[in-house]
Amino acid sequence: MGLFGKTPERNPKDQVQEWTHKLRKEGYQLDRQVRAIQREEDKVKKSLKDAAKKGDKDVCKILAKEIIRARKACNKIYTSKAHLNSVSLQMKNQLATIRVAGSLSKSTEVMQAMQSLVKVPEVAATMRELSKEMMKAGIIDEMLDETMDSIEDSEEMEDEADEEVDKILWELTAGQIGTAPAIVMETPGASTSKEEEPEEADDKELEDMRNRLQSLRS
Repeated sequence: MGLFGKTPERNPKDQVQEWTHKLRKEGYQLDRQVRAIQREEDKVKKSLKDAAKKGDKDVCKILAKEIIRARKACNKIYTSKAHLNSVSLQMKNQLATIRVAGSLSKSTEVMQAMQSLVKVPEVAATMRELSKEMMKAGIIDEMLDETMDSIEDSEEMEDEADEEVDKILWELTAGQIGTAPAIVMETPGASTSKEEEPEEADDKELEDMRNRLQSLRS
C-alpha cells in the first residue's frame, strides 16, 4: 500500500518478466499434455492392430476415430503453443519499448493471440488472468468471450472422422484391414461363453482408453 492508501503502480519491466515466466510455464504444461495424449494414442494403436489381427473391423473403426481425435487434440495444442510463443516474443519487444520509451505499448499481435488462448481449456484460466492484467497495462483492449468454436469444432470433427477412418486403418494395418473381417465372417459356428469373456474384457479396455483420452482432451 502506497502513500494516502493508493497501491503504487508496478514496474513495467517486472510485470513483463512475470508475464513471460507464466507464459513459459503454460508452454511446459501444453508439452506435457501432448506427451500424455501421444502415450494414450500409442496404446490405442496397439489395440487397433490387435483388433485387426482378430478381424474385428467394428472395433478397429472405433479405435481409428479415437486416434483421429487424439491427433486433432495435439494439433490444437500445437497451435496454442505457437500463440504462446508469439505472445512471449511480443513481451521481448515490450521490454525493448520500455527501455526506449519507459512504458508499455499496445500490441495487435498480443491481442489476437490472447483472444485465441483464452478459449483453450488447458491454459484458459491463466490466460484470462493475464488478459486482465494486460488490459490494465494498456497492451490490449477488452476482449469478447466467444464460446461457440468448441461446439462447431466437435460437429465438424465427426464429419471429418468418417472420411479419415479408412486412411488411419490403412496406415496402421499396412492395407490389410479390408481382408481381415472377411476371414472372420467365413468362420462358421456359434461362439461359446468362454469365447465371449475375452471380448467383454476387450470392450472394457476399449472404454477405459476412450475415457482416458477424453479426460486428457477436456
